[in-house]
Amino acid sequence: MTKRQMKLTFPSELVTEPLIYNLAKDYRIVTNIHRADIAGEQGWVILEMEGSDEDIEQGLAWVTAKGVEVEPIVGEQ
Repeated sequence: MTKRQMKLTFPSELVTEPLIYNLAKDYRIVTNIHRADIAGEQGWVILEMEGSDEDIEQGLAWVTAKGVEVEPIVGEQ
């Protein structure tokens, strides 16, 4: 099992969609929200993900295809 922390930035049209829930359910990833903020225009979350490398990569490809910006977090936030 691998753990990764990523910053996900959501455009306004995706803020109300259950993307983190679907990411966990559909890609067998355990998620843990470390920080988050939602404003009128966009939202972001620092998300820890635990799962196989393949599942995490597939899940990140899925959220990226949906329009979410994904950035790796280096160090402790």
